[in-house]
Amino acid sequence: MADSDINIKSVLQEDRIFDPPAEFMNRSGGAWIETMEQYSTLHAQSIADPEHFWGAVAEELHWFKRWDTVLEWDCPDARWFAGGRINACYNCVDRHVENGFEDQPAIIWEGEPVGDKGPETRTLTYGDMQREVSRCANGLKAMGVGRGDIVTIYMGMVPELTIAVLACARIGAPHSVIFGGFSAQSIADRVTDAGSKVIITCDGAWRRGSVVPLKANVDEAIGLTDIVERVVVVQRCENAITMLAGRDHWWHDVVEEASDECPCEEMDSEDMLFLLYTSGSTGKPKGIVHTTGGYLVHTFLTSRYTFNLRHHEDHVYWCTADVGWITGHSYIIYGVMQNGIPSIMYEGAPNYPAPNRFWDIVERHKVTHFYTAPTAIRAFMKWGESHPRQHDLSTLQVLGTVGEPINPEAWMWYHRVIGHEQCPIVDTWWQTETGGHMITPLPAATPTVPGSCTLPFLGIDAAVVDEHGVEQPANTGGLLVVRKPWPSMLRGIHGDRQRYIDTYFSRVDGMYFAGDSARRDERGYFWIMGRMDDVINVSGHRLGTMEVESALVSHDAVVEAAVVGMPHEIKGTGIAAFCTLSTDWKPDDELIETLRAHVASEIGAIAKPDMIRFTDALPKTRSGKIMRRLLRDVAAGREAVGDMTTLEDFSVLAKLQSDEG
Repeated sequence: MADSDINIKSVLQEDRIFDPPAEFMNRSGGAWIETMEQYSTLHAQSIADPEHFWGAVAEELHWFKRWDTVLEWDCPDARWFAGGRINACYNCVDRHVENGFEDQPAIIWEGEPVGDKGPETRTLTYGDMQREVSRCANGLKAMGVGRGDIVTIYMGMVPELTIAVLACARIGAPHSVIFGGFSAQSIADRVTDAGSKVIITCDGAWRRGSVVPLKANVDEAIGLTDIVERVVVVQRCENAITMLAGRDHWWHDVVEEASDECPCEEMDSEDMLFLLYTSGSTGKPKGIVHTTGGYLVHTFLTSRYTFNLRHHEDHVYWCTADVGWITGHSYIIYGVMQNGIPSIMYEGAPNYPAPNRFWDIVERHKVTHFYTAPTAIRAFMKWGESHPRQHDLSTLQVLGTVGEPINPEAWMWYHRVIGHEQCPIVDTWWQTETGGHMITPLPAATPTVPGSCTLPFLGIDAAVVDEHGVEQPANTGGLLVVRKPWPSMLRGIHGDRQRYIDTYFSRVDGMYFAGDSARRDERGYFWIMGRMDDVINVSGHRLGTMEVESALVSHDAVVEAAVVGMPHEIKGTGIAAFCTLSTDWKPDDELIETLRAHVASEIGAIAKPDMIRFTDALPKTRSGKIMRRLLRDVAAGREAVGDMTTLEDFSVLAKLQSDEG
């Protein structure tokens, strides 16, 4: 690719800036980082001397044996806290019990169904977690699971999922959590690649009032591989399932008779903690390897500073993600539990049985920190302000976004309607591969701009560069890279070292390439412009899809937009936009022309969509990400192909492909 190919047009302007709310410090009980001056000083020190910076953070955790060296770096290979011995479960659970917090809530769980007496809830204290995790760990050991054996977990969002994850960590068995929306073939592929002999699952999971047949999917997957020897099944939905004698075991039979005492394995800092598979539009899923010590240190600090979590302030934290994704690993379990903060797990959908479900949960559980995805926020916008207005959201202190860049107007809605203009918004950029936050505001210190993830976290040397690694001037698009190692960085792709090098370290010499295009504005703030493979080349001009989408959503008519490239006989590639509308607007030709003119005024004539389609919904995965590759097929007039196992609602795609779309 030539240098000019990454000069992406980037002129969408956003002049609104919001200082941290004046009352935030009083409501939050103080802040870890209080000013931009403090941030700037700490960031400069952390980049100049990362060993000292991260070593001081690591001292706050429990180590069976202190490390010999903080960092050994031979690109692309990092060893953090080499020689140190540590256990993830000990730092998430046992450390708090030993410090006198046995009775403090660790996990607050709520099921999806709502009965006559309200939703089912369970609260597990740190003492409960220590006992339940130990029982599960002993049950796994009795099945022959030992140190280094990878255990696959395919479950709904129930407390046993967190217990299983921590039980694996306790005995040194890496876990491979598969999101409950994946198909049997996807399970089989991941089980085979990981070499898992044991799967932990549920009979089913609740989703919008229906049962997702998890055990049946596992049974089908086992038929596609010959390595699974044991299946442990949590009884959740009591749906009819097949239990194969000798292979399948009920969770309650496995754990109830097991001892509630199980010592934590002393793991080397670089021992694998977990595998987590990421799948692209094509090719074999990548098993991302994360190790123990560095990952724990990074998620511990980012949880604390990004959300301003303070153990003694009665904080109640809720990340709405599924543990099947990295967000759930890092910011439901490991990072938050290391900080001793109650973490909410919710089983079901945000609009079941009604669109106010999330806000009902916030009110009843007095949530102080709320972390969700932009796609969910856009859905909330579409459903209307009346739903959050029904509830007291005054306990909220910090709002967060994760998963994709947030459109400025969605940011403003979140700020105004959910935060009542009193809550800082932390718009976090990071990836499965990075393990933890990389670019993010700090709630008491960073002035925020709608749509920008602002500045790098402490210890993160992020930059926008060209193909030669030369940093680009303000508002010039380029490659988003990280120039120095960080503790929670991936250590490889399971079983495929060359793919690891080719994917992440071959594009720019000596730097981690994130796969995203980005720019920095005059303030130095980062703007994520989209995946490099989502960039559209229109008549030789490269446009970031995110910016065209943001321009569309900035119009009052548009609640959500997805932009993709489409074949164009003159331009080579044209711009196709799929938009969901506010109920106040009529989808007609006049609105199409209005929106095309609006994009031209926001970005320039080159960015005017060649096609605008109105749709009631966009094709999304069960985690809420828009499946743009399917929209590319629709825009090109061809049948959608490829892996669609994570597509939540096939009727959306079917309607788009029909003449009715």
